[in-house]
Amino acid sequence: MKKFFTTTGKALTFFLGWAILTGLMPFPDFSNGAVWRFWAELIPLLSAAGFTLLFWLPERRKLTLPLCSAPLKSAKIGFAAGVLWLGIAAGVLLLTGTMHITGYQQVPLLGLWILSALLNTIMQELLIRGYLYQLIKAQYSTAAAATMSLLMGLVLEYTQSLLAPTVMHFLWNCIGGILLGGVSLAEDYPQLYRTEFTGPVLLSGGAPKMEGSIVVFLLNLLLIAVFAALLKKRKQ
Repeated sequence: MKKFFTTTGKALTFFLGWAILTGLMPFPDFSNGAVWRFWAELIPLLSAAGFTLLFWLPERRKLTLPLCSAPLKSAKIGFAAGVLWLGIAAGVLLLTGTMHITGYQQVPLLGLWILSALLNTIMQELLIRGYLYQLIKAQYSTAAAATMSLLMGLVLEYTQSLLAPTVMHFLWNCIGGILLGGVSLAEDYPQLYRTEFTGPVLLSGGAPKMEGSIVVFLLNLLLIAVFAALLKKRKQ
């Protein structure tokens, strides 16, 4: 019981502290939407990084934080899994006529928007699968920690590097959201291609778009099974 309250207390303090610090940090007022979004993603990332160091450094001898081990291999795995993840989902939806690309538009400062999406992805992965994940894993089990996001948790466990799920997650957000407009991001993010989803909600995903589609759900289950098998094989 003591372990439960200690772990819960640390997790809540970490998360609430991050939220409060993010809200208190000075935010520049920019009229340019791309520049504003960049700072809106950078500030929470800096806050998450600061809290991660604050909590992890005193426990670094007993709590591993695999941020970027085997970077080349991890990046390759994350890239390959991300391309398959998004490519198969988008391909099925396009071939079934559920997803339609209806137009193209110029996006000023596209590179800055993509960088902002990368910062957001790093922040999410560091916040959820960084210190908090390792804390729960150390105190309880990998299975308990992976319930935060089973697929990304398994990718992290297999590669032992936060880089792999970050690359995979970024490809999903950047290509699926900014380029194809099929993944829901913050409302002010632009879309290079205008995309519409039609047909039964079960297939089209409804308001969440691709992420609400049964195609992505089944694909997630398949990838979970693949990485679970790879992890089991590596341990054996």
